[in-house]
Parts: sequence; structure tokens; C-alpha cells
Amino acid sequence: MIARGPVGRRHLLAVSGAVVCGLAGCTDDAGLDGTSQYEDGEIDAANAEPRGADEMAAAERLAEDELHEGVTPLEELEITDHKFVAEDDVRGPTVQGVVENTGSDRIEVAEVRVRVYDDEAAHLGRYLDSTGELDGGGEWAFEVVLLESPEDLSSYDIAVLGTPT
Repeated sequence: MIARGPVGRRHLLAVSGAVVCGLAGCTDDAGLDGTSQYEDGEIDAANAEPRGADEMAAAERLAEDELHEGVTPLEELEITDHKFVAEDDVRGPTVQGVVENTGSDRIEVAEVRVRVYDDEAAHLGRYLDSTGELDGGGEWAFEVVLLESPEDLSSYDIAVLGTPT
């Protein structure tokens, strides 16, 4: 039975939109189809120490998880290197690497997205790092701070997106 009235119609539209989005493969990572734009990465957190409460509060201020509007996969942006690094300060577990703008035009915003997983391949979270105005031929060293406890992490995948000028 479908509810009548404005609230019922809004609910029906919201549910219909969610179903259509689900069937079409929509995700919160706009422009990415799940796996084809992401590269896999392995995590060896054997020497990583968990953060204390004060360190976690500081790490939360450093970690980025707010997606930029309008970024999309760009041929000109390439991740040339990436690896898991367990820093022994408030940053704790991170993914670090280098993005290159292989084109000749400036990129207004470049954004690296990292999704982390446990040993059963369950998605634990998504984190990012971004920079503005990456010149053609330029490189950017990124560092993505992960907020999960190191012992919970098993793998990650990573993608780079951007907004051309």
C-alpha cells in the first residue's frame, strides 16, 4: 500500500531514486565504478602502534574525509607511487605516495581517495588528501591519514580524481 499525500510521494520518490541508483551502480565515490579506477594496496601494520585518546583527537583534525564536489577521473592524473606507512606520531597509519599531472594544463583540484578494509574484506572507511593547482608536468606528494586502528587494517585501494581549470 502506498501512502497518499506529499510525505508519501516524497518517500516513494526517495526510495525509487535509491533503487535506481543502486541498479545503476551509484556510489559515494562519484565518477568511479567501484574497482576499475582504484589500484590495490597492501598493509603491513606489524610495527604500528595504536593511538592514545589524545593522539586520536589530533589525528582526527589531520584526517580529511570531506569529498570535493566536481572531481572526476582525469587521464592526466596518475598515481606514480603509493604505500602504507605507519608513522610513529599522531598521524599513525597513513597511505603516502606521489601523483603526477602528465598533461600540460593545470589541474584546479587533485584528490586522492583511499578506502580501507579488514582481513575479511569488509570496508572500514574512506579517507583522502587533496591539493589545489597542480601544474602540468608537476608532482604532488600526498599523505592520507587513516583513523582506523592499525590492527584492524588489512588492505586498501586508492584512486586519484581532479577538476581541470
